[in-house]
Amino acid sequence: MPRFALRLSAADDIPADEAASSFYWLDDQRSSFTPGIGPHLGRLGAIPPLNVDVVRIALTVLAADRSVLRQSGGSDWNRRQIDLEIPVSDAAAWNAVSEELARTLGFLSGDRWGLSFVQQEDRASGNAAQVEEGVAPQRVVLLSGGADSAIGGLYSRSLLGAGEHHVLLSHFTNTMLAPIQRHVAAEIERLVPGPSQERVVVHLGRRGERIDGTSYPSEPTTRSRSFLFLALGLAVASIHQVPLWIPENGFASINPPLGRERLGSLSTRTTHPRFLQDLSGVLAKAGAHALIENPFAQTTKGEMYRRAMGLIGVDEASAFLSATHSCALTGQRAHGFSSDRPCGVCFGCVLRRASFTSSGLADRSDYIAPSSDGDVQKWLDSKSVEQPVRNFIRRGVTMRDLTTLSLPADYPMRDAFDLCQRGVQELRSLYS
Repeated sequence: MPRFALRLSAADDIPADEAASSFYWLDDQRSSFTPGIGPHLGRLGAIPPLNVDVVRIALTVLAADRSVLRQSGGSDWNRRQIDLEIPVSDAAAWNAVSEELARTLGFLSGDRWGLSFVQQEDRASGNAAQVEEGVAPQRVVLLSGGADSAIGGLYSRSLLGAGEHHVLLSHFTNTMLAPIQRHVAAEIERLVPGPSQERVVVHLGRRGERIDGTSYPSEPTTRSRSFLFLALGLAVASIHQVPLWIPENGFASINPPLGRERLGSLSTRTTHPRFLQDLSGVLAKAGAHALIENPFAQTTKGEMYRRAMGLIGVDEASAFLSATHSCALTGQRAHGFSSDRPCGVCFGCVLRRASFTSSGLADRSDYIAPSSDGDVQKWLDSKSVEQPVRNFIRRGVTMRDLTTLSLPADYPMRDAFDLCQRGVQELRSLYS
């Protein structure tokens, strides 16, 4: 079974077997990770050690997720056993919750994780902090570049009173997202007048080569990216012990499967209410700051679009949301398109299109589909979820379906059913 260790130092000569089974988070070019932010997170501010640990754990999980190829076929296509050893500031605290954290990560990625923690004495980094440490923000808001996070930034800013501010935190591994995130952040500040807003940008991910120059395997599914995004947001929020917002429509968070073949581990759970609740609980049990909130947990995406209309008007909302990026498809460049061009047929794009339609907003997004190029259309057809979505609309969602979604015990089933009914109705508006 694959086993990896995170290492914070490296000898001059690394044996091949150690290089293959290690990730090195260093302050120099030998690092396994993109440069710019080191393992002490000093550039982000005076982060409590246990929240530095959370980022180390999340980054190691993501690196391993990317480095172990999945086997396709059957309902267990993505079930892997991956063991990790991670240096932390309080090994006893983390080993006490290791099994619970491993189960939470398994719920997120569909894998089996084994986690062990070793004691690491850290020295504070001398890098300057990006985040102002004197005045506490009201909250930290994750800004991915997608429509939901963009609306979350708008809504958060609209709630700020005189003298208050918030922090927008963006993370990317694909550089295509950086200019989109930058534009969205600037528009939030322009469209909702108020105090200056802080923005933290983190470019952090696993590089393509190991420390000895050999190539890592490259698994594209990486469902654990949301854990790293949350960990970074919590790190910045921990400076002042304020809430972290992860704005995501509740319908996508619950993620009712489009078909029976997508039940269980085949359904993504990046913002699933159980994952967020369990993650917050286990991190808090270890002593880390873990206050995570989704302000739109009971809201559909179309309802979020209407919220944006109410805040900034119809024309501005149309332009603002059309400039966000919701596409989950990769491979555009291989077919002659810019990597930021949305396909129009993945679930993210279909839900986005339906939200524009149901809210009455003009969609100015430049989708690839449909295409007059036969080869391109064949590629799009192979990736399209439109027929499964049509089947899903015809079938609808039943209360029995909801029992398969592993919702938290305190999430009323009737509320989930009502939310799904509204979400299905928005999808239906796209094809009526």
